[in-house]
Amino acid sequence: MKLPIALLVLALAPTFAVAEVVDQSAVGFEIRRVATIEAPQAKVRAAVLDVGRWWSGGHSYSGDAKNLSIDPVGGCFCEKLADGQVRHMTVVYSDPGALKLFGGLGPLQTTGAAGHLTFKFEKTADPAKTLLTATYDVGGYAKGGLAEVWAKPVDFVLGQQVARLKTYVETGKPD
Repeated sequence: MKLPIALLVLALAPTFAVAEVVDQSAVGFEIRRVATIEAPQAKVRAAVLDVGRWWSGGHSYSGDAKNLSIDPVGGCFCEKLADGQVRHMTVVYSDPGALKLFGGLGPLQTTGAAGHLTFKFEKTADPAKTLLTATYDVGGYAKGGLAEVWAKPVDFVLGQQVARLKTYVETGKPD
């Protein structure tokens, strides 16, 4: 018996994260990524804060993720440059169950848009697992329309980062 192609594709697709552009309009969009990570809540949160170990260097200004840092107390998701720095986002809330940041990631910094990125760390029935939800709400002005130009690429990049985070937490390596 042969499996229908659609069923085979679903069976072979990565099952570790659910992605969705939740909402979009001419002035903004919301992206949500959800993943169950095989690690306790505190370990997942600590890994998020150690962003230079799992974020893709290809999605940084310096080209090297080791230059990235998140300071939950000082409030900066920053990147060191050879002759300066980039403040990607500002930490506006931090506790064991959530990390919330405000700002524009990457090329969104060159637009009139800003966003709110939340990492939510939920305990599950199994204390060795954490449900991670990453939500990025972006609004403002961007030439050509914010959602039309940016929703899908931002969703793609956030998806890459969540997948790398999950792999890093579970294996010690982001890819």
